[in-house]
Amino acid sequence: MSASGYEQVFVASFPGLFLIGLTAGLIALRRQKIDFQGSPPIEKNIFYLSKLAMLIPWSAMVLQSFGVRVSFAGVPPALKWVALVLWAAGFSLAVAGRFGLGSSFRVGCAKEETTLRTDGIFRLSRNPIYVGLNATMLASALYTLNPVVLLTGAGVSAVHHRIILAEEECLRRMFGKAYEDYCLRVGRYL
Repeated sequence: MSASGYEQVFVASFPGLFLIGLTAGLIALRRQKIDFQGSPPIEKNIFYLSKLAMLIPWSAMVLQSFGVRVSFAGVPPALKWVALVLWAAGFSLAVAGRFGLGSSFRVGCAKEETTLRTDGIFRLSRNPIYVGLNATMLASALYTLNPVVLLTGAGVSAVHHRIILAEEECLRRMFGKAYEDYCLRVGRYL
């Protein structure tokens, strides 16, 4: 396999494995009769659109890795390597955060009582999933140097920030002082 072939597999495997793992996790929660579908913490259409919009930068990066030119400029090799490292780190963080939540994972704010997770990756970040997904948005923009990818990723990241702020209010209501103490120890992002 050529170097570009390895790069194609590397780039394409991360979002594919992430989506397969996320789907498998949601199926496992459903089998345990756990309602993973929380309440959208912001306007419902914006919330779900931000989740779908992540596919645009991801797809652009995968296409670029397969030689479909989505760049408007040549991407310097050093910038490409930075993007690849961010890509891998971002998906790794998102997966660690998702599985670190275990059965407390919800899409949105939980409708019922869950467990406040402050161990594992959550000792480093209160929002490792969002940090990871935002890193993949940046990786896509750097890898493609495409302004549409950059704007889409920036938009997704801005909506993610709004979601985080709203989810924090849900967590404050649900966990009270325990969550406030956790916020004093661990940063929102890092």
